[in-house]
Amino acid sequence: MDTIWIVILVIVAIVVVAGIVWYLRQRQEQQQLEEQREEARGAREEASVSEQRAEQARLEAEEKAARAQREQAEAEERAAQARAEQARAQELNQRADTLDPDVDDVPDADDVPGDDARTT
Repeated sequence: MDTIWIVILVIVAIVVVAGIVWYLRQRQEQQQLEEQREEARGAREEASVSEQRAEQARLEAEEKAARAQREQAEAEERAAQARAEQARAQELNQRADTLDPDVDDVPDADDVPGDDARTT
């Protein structure tokens, strides 16, 4: 009968040791899962920060492009105004030449177009 009790005690010991091993393994797996979750949270935070920086850079680039377009349009408008003013000045010079009795109708060979020096 003593052998039966020894066999039963060995079986119970094996079951207890197996239970302890199973419990420790489960704990270790849970700890690894928690570490993976922490790593994933960190990666998500880093991705979020990177995404926010990229969005900010995109918005700044769009704003800069819009500003450049406005400045280009303003420059073109100023150039058009300058051309109109130049044409108006040329018309006024031609009118003055037409009205001035001291200006010859036929330009001399020495005259350079656009030369504002007049002989009186």
